[in-house]
Amino acid sequence: HYPLRRQRQMCIRDRMRLTAQTLEQAKAVGASAEDMPELKLAEDKFSRAQGNMQDESYKKARMRAEQAELDARLAEAKVLTRKSQEQVNALNTRITRLRKQLGDAQ
Repeated sequence: HYPLRRQRQMCIRDRMRLTAQTLEQAKAVGASAEDMPELKLAEDKFSRAQGNMQDESYKKARMRAEQAELDARLAEAKVLTRKSQEQVNALNTRITRLRKQLGDAQ
């Protein structure tokens, strides 16, 4: 029984590390808790998961860490989508300008 408990603890610690990395990755692409409610939610859930780890409530810690990871991934995806849309808009503006220039040249 003891080795299995120890194994679960290690697995949960790995999950916590992965969640921390996911939070950092979301921030690295430009997500901020002030602008992204999903990232704020992820940070809150991760903080609660850390508290659950200290209380040895490992099942709760794992569930909150997984939820935090998914929220952070959603925040990251939203930031990347917004940046992609901004690039598309900029390209469409340039295309429109070039078409106008070509039309004026004829």
